[in-house]
Amino acid sequence: MLQRLVLVSIIISLILPSSCVGIRSIPHRDAFAGDSIFRFSEAPDYRNGAECSTSATKEFLISSSCDPSLVHVAMTLDSEYLRGTIAAVHSVLRHASCPENVFLHFLAAEFDPASPRALAQLVRSTFPSLNFKVYIFREDAVINLISTSVREALENPLNYARNYLGDILDQCVDRVIYLDSDLVVVDDIQNLWGVSLTESRVIGAPEYCRANFSKYFTDGFWSDPVLSRVFTTRNEKEACYFNTGVMVMDLRRWREGNYRRRIERWMEIQKRRRIYDLGSLPPFLLVFAGNVEGIDHRWNQHGLGGDNVRGSCRLLHPGPVSLLHWSGKGKPWVRLDARKPCELDLLWQPYDLYNHHQQQQSS
Repeated sequence: MLQRLVLVSIIISLILPSSCVGIRSIPHRDAFAGDSIFRFSEAPDYRNGAECSTSATKEFLISSSCDPSLVHVAMTLDSEYLRGTIAAVHSVLRHASCPENVFLHFLAAEFDPASPRALAQLVRSTFPSLNFKVYIFREDAVINLISTSVREALENPLNYARNYLGDILDQCVDRVIYLDSDLVVVDDIQNLWGVSLTESRVIGAPEYCRANFSKYFTDGFWSDPVLSRVFTTRNEKEACYFNTGVMVMDLRRWREGNYRRRIERWMEIQKRRRIYDLGSLPPFLLVFAGNVEGIDHRWNQHGLGGDNVRGSCRLLHPGPVSLLHWSGKGKPWVRLDARKPCELDLLWQPYDLYNHHQQQQSS
C-alpha cells in the first residue's frame, strides 16, 4: 500500500512544472471577522506557452468572460473552505497547458464572514495572473428549500450554488466545469474541457453504475409508486450514480430546459415529505441519473475524505488519476494540521499555499 502511494507521489512530482519551485510570501490584511487571519503565499506566475492561442487581447480576457477560447471553471469561495479552494485553483493552473486561458468563476455567499470584495482581493494577491470573476450568491434564493442533512456542512446554502450557475454566470458563458473545493487536479484541465456532451445531454460526469440507490433515498420515497417511478422509467443506465463535485455543464441547454427549476421542485417535495437524507446530491440524481454523459473515472477519484460521519482514511480506486477528490467528512488540511494525515493527504499538500509560518508570527 505504501509502495503504491510512493509510486503515485513520484508520478505526480514528475509532471509538476519546474516553475513551481519559487514561491514568495506576501502578507494579507485581516479579511475575516473574528480572530481567524488567513495568509497565503503567492503562487508562481503561470503563463501561456507559444502554442496557446487566444481570440482576444489580454486586456479583454481580464475584463470579460465572453472570449470563446477560454476554459471556464466555476467554484464556490468562502472562508470555511478557502484553503481548499486556493489549493484546487493552484492545482488547475499548475497542470494547465494554457493557464492564462483558464477563467475562474467564484460564487461567494453574501453573508459569509469574509465579504466577496475581501475574498476577491485575496484571490488576486495569491494568483496575480489569474483571470477570474467573483459573483455574489444570494442565500435567500435557496435557504427556504434546504432541509436537514446527515452532516451540518451539507446544509450550507453555498453547496447549492451549482444549481444557479445558469442564472448567475454571464449569459455568454454557455459551458462550464464545476469543481468542488476539496479536490486537486493533476492533469491538464483542457482534457476535461474537451469532453463532448452527446445526444443533447446537459451534464457530463464520471458515473458509477450498479450503485445501490436505496441508500440515497428514504423508505418513504421507495414506497411511493409515483415518486419512485422516476427511476423505473429510465433506460438501462438508471442505476448509475455520479458525484456532483466534478461536472461539465452545458449552460445553454441548462437554461433552455429550466433545470434549475426542476431541481427546486424536488427540493420542495423534500421539505414536505423528506425523501432523502443527504444534501444537494439527491435532487441532481432525481433529475439527471440515467441521462449523464459518462466521463472517464480518472476525473473524479472521489470519497478520499471517507464517509459523511467518520471521515476515515481511504485509498485510491483502481486505475489512472487525473483528479483527487476528498469528498466526505475528512478534509486533508484539517488532518494535516492535526498531524493525523491519511496517506493520500500527502498528495494534496504540495498544492497548499497556506502560510503556517506567517500565521504563527501574527498570533
